[in-house]
Amino acid sequence: MNRKRLSPTAQRIRYVALDIVSGAISFWAFNIVRYFLLQETGQTHGALWNFLGSTKLVIEQCVVPVAMVGIYWLSGYYNQPFGKSRLQEFSVTFFSEMINTVLIYLVLLINDQTGHRIINYELIAILFGLLFFGTYPGRILVTTFATRHFRRDHWHFRALIIGNTPAARRVAEKLIKGPSRVGYTIAGFVNIPGETPLDDGEKGIDLSAVENECLTRGIDQLILAPEVYDENKVLDLVYRLFPLEIPIKISPDTFSFVTSAIRLKDIYGEPFVDLASPSIGEASKNIKRSVDVVASIMVLLLLSPLFAVLAVLIKRNSKGPVIYSQDRVGLHQKSFRIYKFRTMREDAESDGPRLSSEDDGRVTSLGRRLRKYRLDELPQFWNVLKGDMSIVGPRPEREYYIRQIVKYAPYYTLVCQVRPGITSWGMVKYGYASTVKQMVERTRYDLIYLGNMSLSVDIKILIYTVRTVLTGRGV
Repeated sequence: MNRKRLSPTAQRIRYVALDIVSGAISFWAFNIVRYFLLQETGQTHGALWNFLGSTKLVIEQCVVPVAMVGIYWLSGYYNQPFGKSRLQEFSVTFFSEMINTVLIYLVLLINDQTGHRIINYELIAILFGLLFFGTYPGRILVTTFATRHFRRDHWHFRALIIGNTPAARRVAEKLIKGPSRVGYTIAGFVNIPGETPLDDGEKGIDLSAVENECLTRGIDQLILAPEVYDENKVLDLVYRLFPLEIPIKISPDTFSFVTSAIRLKDIYGEPFVDLASPSIGEASKNIKRSVDVVASIMVLLLLSPLFAVLAVLIKRNSKGPVIYSQDRVGLHQKSFRIYKFRTMREDAESDGPRLSSEDDGRVTSLGRRLRKYRLDELPQFWNVLKGDMSIVGPRPEREYYIRQIVKYAPYYTLVCQVRPGITSWGMVKYGYASTVKQMVERTRYDLIYLGNMSLSVDIKILIYTVRTVLTGRGV
């Protein structure tokens, strides 16, 4: 059987290439129609080829298809190159072309007002029709191409089953022999600590060797199949597997907080939920990241004079560096360096990690004012720009404290589904935590955020944050 591994990058390239070509052809066709409609209103532009070959239209012809791909990216269409449903394909394309039509009209055609309202409406309708019916068939072609390869078993997902008991073998058999529209190759079974491996001659993989297996064997998915669906055990496994940055899927046989707020990802295949992804749409995910980047650039540029003033004040107020950096745990358990304006003495943690409190003697006089108005957090916009953090998201913690938190609240593991944030629901509703117990209590707000993630919720959190900063209730 001639099976080939999936290539998400190649599939994305197919979609992008066809979108650019179809967008260029559709916009070129629209300009031809536009020429004749403008001629009917008495607007003369010379011969058709002179009109199409004008500098303005040539530039538009080059820029518009690429700009349209930017809208397609924001829509989240390219995020998941496999597993698209027909309804998803239609709706995302329809609304993307509506946005493209409005933007093209407002940016490029607004000066082409003919004085004939009906012709203006015709231009808009024709533009939308050409863009939609020019783009949609190409996408259907690429999607159908993928579907046929899955059905003919030419393409497959390479999966590693986390579990090595009869229950795990049943999951594997269901994947291979079930009525799924996608193909799976089971690369092996992983022994879960505490479970008795199935003794059938096939040696299980040790959990500590999973990372090497994923790298050397090109694993696409990790399928959790424990013998008993214990939430704490599942969360412990997810905590260990997050750093691999591979979809971690589980069958929602038991409906609980572990799976209830997680989005269904497999359309073609079995109804698994992905524990490595948050409950937010692909479009919202891309828009959120775009806003993070644009806002961070603006803050870093516009507030650079304030940064300079604060740097001078901090240097004059106490000994030590202006910027304090520290290792924190972020998206998928990846460690990164977080940056803040220093608010404590240089030797604040000479005796080891300690949480701060309201009357903490280690905090400098200036540092207390910086904390009150959250000004010490401003350098973290650099972390946001780099992609370590988001503006809104659960606050990042040190691994030292995370190990303590998960003992009391195993569900804290799910926080690593998203980028940590400068501000969070936990910070605006609970504030700073001075003990591990308080950190656990604040984590509950972060879990609520994960289950209700949306751009509107982010806006609400930002409004609360601004109010907190302006009223000086940062501590």
